[in-house]
Amino acid sequence: MTDAPMARRETGTDPYRWLEQRDSDEVLAHLQAENAYLEAQLAEQAEMRETLFQEIKGRIRETDLSLPTPWGPWLYYQRTTAGDEYPRHYRCPRPADGSLMVDESAEQLLLDPNALAGGGYLALGAFTVSPDHRLLGYSLDTAGDEIYRLFVKNLESGAVDELPFEDCDGQMTWANDNQTLFFVTLDDTHRPHRLYRHKLGNSAAALVFEEADGRFFLSCYRSSSERQLILSLGSKTTSEAWVLDAATPQGEFSCLAPRQEDHEYDVDHGLLDGQWTWFIRSNQAGINFALYVADEAQQSREHWRELIGHDPQRMLEGVTLNQEAFVLSLRQGGLPIIEVHPRGLPPYPVQLPDAAYSLYVQDSLEFHSPAIRLRYEALGRPAQVRQLDLATGEQQVLKQTPVEGPFDPDAYESRRLWATAADGTQVPISLVARKDVLSAGAPAPLYLYGYGAYGESLDPWFSHARLSLLERGFVFAIAHVRGGGELGEAWYRAGKLEHKQNTFDDFIACAEQLISEGLTTPAQLAISGGSAGGLLIGAVLNQRPQLFAAAIAEVPFVDVLNTMQNPDLPLTVTEYDEWGDPKQPEVYERIKAYAPYENVRTQAYPAILAVAGYNDSRVQYWEAAKWVARLRELKSDDNLLLLKTDLGAGHGGMSGRYQALKDVALEYAFLFKVLGVR
Repeated sequence: MTDAPMARRETGTDPYRWLEQRDSDEVLAHLQAENAYLEAQLAEQAEMRETLFQEIKGRIRETDLSLPTPWGPWLYYQRTTAGDEYPRHYRCPRPADGSLMVDESAEQLLLDPNALAGGGYLALGAFTVSPDHRLLGYSLDTAGDEIYRLFVKNLESGAVDELPFEDCDGQMTWANDNQTLFFVTLDDTHRPHRLYRHKLGNSAAALVFEEADGRFFLSCYRSSSERQLILSLGSKTTSEAWVLDAATPQGEFSCLAPRQEDHEYDVDHGLLDGQWTWFIRSNQAGINFALYVADEAQQSREHWRELIGHDPQRMLEGVTLNQEAFVLSLRQGGLPIIEVHPRGLPPYPVQLPDAAYSLYVQDSLEFHSPAIRLRYEALGRPAQVRQLDLATGEQQVLKQTPVEGPFDPDAYESRRLWATAADGTQVPISLVARKDVLSAGAPAPLYLYGYGAYGESLDPWFSHARLSLLERGFVFAIAHVRGGGELGEAWYRAGKLEHKQNTFDDFIACAEQLISEGLTTPAQLAISGGSAGGLLIGAVLNQRPQLFAAAIAEVPFVDVLNTMQNPDLPLTVTEYDEWGDPKQPEVYERIKAYAPYENVRTQAYPAILAVAGYNDSRVQYWEAAKWVARLRELKSDDNLLLLKTDLGAGHGGMSGRYQALKDVALEYAFLFKVLGVR
């Protein structure tokens, strides 16, 4: 039996800080030793891992065609092929009959990421075709560090040019002259901070805008109308937008509303009553946002007119614009709602079959299209792309994600439960299991997932891989804890800054509720979370380790106190609005009270698997490595403690689809070993 790697301990307040010395021989040797230890500990699971990998792969249609998207004279689509890690991008002439029928004999291969990857890591950033359909702009990350190279391909000749710019964040935005591209570069902390304008054929680019405030990220996009370019600047609490006519890219951007602390707004451009209009989603009247409009000629804030008022019961999350309607993405009672306001007709909500689900506008299609596409899924229902006729409200399922092999959606039951947190707050839980598992009335192995940060909502989603848990008698549950956005902006604010402990209390309450209802026991309960969700996992393991049998922490943000004290790291400064600035003594003490790395102590912990990406620019690899080192030093049990570092990956793990399935198979095999599941 291989001994667990014990990291060298230094004197001082942070004894494992030496693990931050990226690329040093000692650090690489330690990470490789941890990887070898993991493989040794899970050696007896090799057959199970391969079984799970083949099982999950067997449910996925390996050769498939995406739903084609009509745009101008073409249909654009992707095709996956068995054995390939990445989908290929194609187009073919658009049928005159308005159908989505692909003509393979006339199709054109636009991009093949499989050839570009060469067997290594590859992430495709931008994939943007010029308005005249002659040129393709795309960006590639070949390391996982989210630094991109920019390319332009001539779709008529096939010639590819790499643009001579470095430190790019991957954004590429076309102007309407089909010759001008806007792109964004990163500063030393990996923050998108400069917007450049590049005219094809030139070797240089002109600096258009530089954002000096380290809290603000910069992005650029085309409006729904395709007539405007929008430069968006945003911190966690404040925003500012500048706009420019897309037909005059050499012009100057003008500011819609200068930034004002705690005023968040975003902008789009479309038609209202036949007039070109600015649509502005703003929180100036309340935290759940309202919708305003402004004339093109009078766009400044004093001329904004309220179109949809603030509603304390409904969060306005987004607006989709189309010539025929504007569509509101709302959140009410913890569920997403889509409300359509068709031109000249009464508004209506989109009707759906499930009690708990995920729903969003996937594609607004062309601005003049009479329809949009929605993506809809539930814990037991594979994702569907539904076409919504804006005028009539009629829905048509254009495509459902196939599940190969035996799969009966009626064999599964979804439920919505509520847990009572320490302060009396009701916290929603979504869960799914086989009906026979739930009807048996006996405790079952349960996989509880959580996140709880940045106002992100964990709406129920379908997973091919998860079926391997459910078929072995697992219950899968999501804890919709405070810090997420499921119950609106107030829910988010109640789980950040000085209220962060609520996130952990809510998750513990959800675990206790699932146990008290007889669905599971502490000996059968596994928990999981990634990134800021890994912070959640690390915190609750310190606070209530006896509640859980196993934990998986993906790229976990567990060294939060040290990271937030280092403004040179990516994301630190902009994250002050989420966690607080520890230069303030009371904030320092508050973060120190829950930071997972600082609060590891001599006690028994459940089995733990931590996963890191060596090239991760968001959560540095050493956070997981230092945390595991301290756990090895202090924990009083003999439970499994494993660290897996993907030495060629970033925040999202390995890039290919098969490699991602192998990662899931490893995690499930770890759980089966710990929980004694066959």
